[in-house]
Amino acid sequence: MLVSKKISEYSKRSSWIRKMFEEGARLKSIHGTENVYDFSLGNPDLDPPKVAIDTMAEIAGDPGTSHGYMPNAGYTDVRERIAKFVSGVQGVDLNAEDIIMSCGAGGGLNVVLKTITDTGDEIMAIAPYFVEYRFYAENHGGILVCSESNNEFLPDAENIERNISARTKAIILNSPNNPTGRVYSEDTLLEIKDVLSNYQHILVISDEPYRKLVYDDLEVPSILRTFPNSIVVTSASKELSLAGERIGYIAVGPAVQDKKELIEGLILSTRILGFVNAPALMQRVLAQCIDTSVDIDVYKRRRDLFVSILNEMGLEYAPPEGAFYLFVKSPVPDDIEFTKALQKERILAVPGSGFGKKGYVRFAYCTDEETIAGAKEGIRKAVFSFNRKS
Repeated sequence: MLVSKKISEYSKRSSWIRKMFEEGARLKSIHGTENVYDFSLGNPDLDPPKVAIDTMAEIAGDPGTSHGYMPNAGYTDVRERIAKFVSGVQGVDLNAEDIIMSCGAGGGLNVVLKTITDTGDEIMAIAPYFVEYRFYAENHGGILVCSESNNEFLPDAENIERNISARTKAIILNSPNNPTGRVYSEDTLLEIKDVLSNYQHILVISDEPYRKLVYDDLEVPSILRTFPNSIVVTSASKELSLAGERIGYIAVGPAVQDKKELIEGLILSTRILGFVNAPALMQRVLAQCIDTSVDIDVYKRRRDLFVSILNEMGLEYAPPEGAFYLFVKSPVPDDIEFTKALQKERILAVPGSGFGKKGYVRFAYCTDEETIAGAKEGIRKAVFSFNRKS
């Protein structure tokens, strides 16, 4: 067999998100796009801010713009600009050497894990977690260890400590969270910090591509200020609706252990993983638009509309404080069964099993309000179908 056993097995249990997205494409070809309610993929539907498009066109059209190789970490002037921005947001002092440009957050996470992971090392994630974390950890010989969140879908410090072993190398925190939409409070982070004070070798990796997408005047606390041994990975995919352009960055905390060696490793991993460097054009676009984001109020209106529908159905869900996801409790224990009932109504959601949390489904509301409103009757029918059976 040409395909490796590992990839063959991955294909069999590949992402539920992609499976549902592909099913959505099939249903749309049969019933028409307007008759399918697709909440499967976190693919931003808002146009990028005009300044991002204008900047892209201006830089691309400048005959003096270089499109060749640059240092693997990225352009120095770009990294200086981003370091200044991150310093303000995180409340720490960073410089250009602390920033490594990446091919989105996914590329950045793989660079970090490639750099720090020896075979058999354990990478901890808080369940429910972004489905690709397991693949990312195993890409580099690591083992993903899941620590259950508490009843409010926030990290449980006792569970984290219970899951730490001699092989624990890092813990991934994701706030605002995919799939729950929760934002980890400063108190929550301090509880984790207290646990990790006994395990200072563990690296805290903050995956935060939704940092600017928060509602109701909430603030996202600083990871780099809270945890000395920490690193941030993020991207412009959600905040600027540039998911397909694959641009992001890694920010190394000022007090991280073995900092010089870590940065050298991150740069080397960027090269040998085949990224070589982040896209040249998009580095410059991001640097000029780093203070910008899409109109968050649009997502807030969608959230409120979706929440009103769920409330009417009597469905429970995690409080959606950020990102653009709703993690909803299934009316039956089998979340895949509920997903299939929704699918019969041409509604695409992702079972919580794919995120390491059975009994829930995720709806991505990065779609227009007409689609959300149009799904209401189908959700009602799917829920009622189980009530009628019981």
